[in-house]
Amino acid sequence: MNNLLESLSKPFLPIAPWLLRLGLGTSFILHGLGKFPLPPEKMVTWFESMGYMYPEVVTSMVAVGEVAAGVGIIIGGLVSNNIGTLITRLSGGAVVVIMIGAILIAHSDWLITKKLFMSEQIFLLILGLYFAIKGNNK
Repeated sequence: MNNLLESLSKPFLPIAPWLLRLGLGTSFILHGLGKFPLPPEKMVTWFESMGYMYPEVVTSMVAVGEVAAGVGIIIGGLVSNNIGTLITRLSGGAVVVIMIGAILIAHSDWLITKKLFMSEQIFLLILGLYFAIKGNNK
């Protein structure tokens, strides 16, 4: 039975990492684009109410960073040399930084709770960490 499953799944092995890459990249691109035009007014208002300095700059950097990280995750996979691995790792690291910020700032009440582990935020963080560590290595 195991050999049958191996045989059936083998043709799909090359696309398996792309499912993760495209899911994460698309999610980050869409989250970032949803904050345009810059600065994202709702986010700026929220940051101002929380007392953060320079909310227009910070929120604009988050929006641009999300789009750039999403594009980098996808583009990094299309470049098969060390540059592609570097792009993937840097983009994965950017995802990690952005998601840690989102969890600590916007969802601090979720820390180490059931709600965090039932949200998309934890999975975006984990996928970013995966690509930061793995790069394009098989």
